[in-house]
Amino acid sequence: MTSGTDRAGVLARALRASVDGDASAIADVYTDDVRAWTPALFADSRAELATEFERRDDAFSDIELEVVPLDVTGDYACAEWTVAMTHTGPLTVADGMTVEPTGIRVTLHGATVAEFRDERICALRQYWDELSVYEQLGLVARPDGSS
Repeated sequence: MTSGTDRAGVLARALRASVDGDASAIADVYTDDVRAWTPALFADSRAELATEFERRDDAFSDIELEVVPLDVTGDYACAEWTVAMTHTGPLTVADGMTVEPTGIRVTLHGATVAEFRDERICALRQYWDELSVYEQLGLVARPDGSS
């Protein structure tokens, strides 16, 4: 049986692989039949998940990831994370509209829940507020009325 500390490390490595697009880490941390859901993607296999990670655009660079494991119990692990990144490339948004680089530093906070089968992740759910990125880039007004 894999320890809680090991599973927390696997989850942190999986999150890093998703940011870096590290295909070898993806193969190491996910089962072949992993099911993944985030606000930005859905995948029914490790191959689909790897394809989704490869499809990422180059809209953001200078990406920093901080992962804080919250709990590991049985076959589940969860973590909170923060991604800070700079908008340095074209960003495609709704209806194919492209937002040219702004140079703005954006911070995104989220949480991930992973289910394990042995030492690999077989299911993954991530939660974050995708609208907050648009707010920080000034594309939509914030709830307080500022942009």
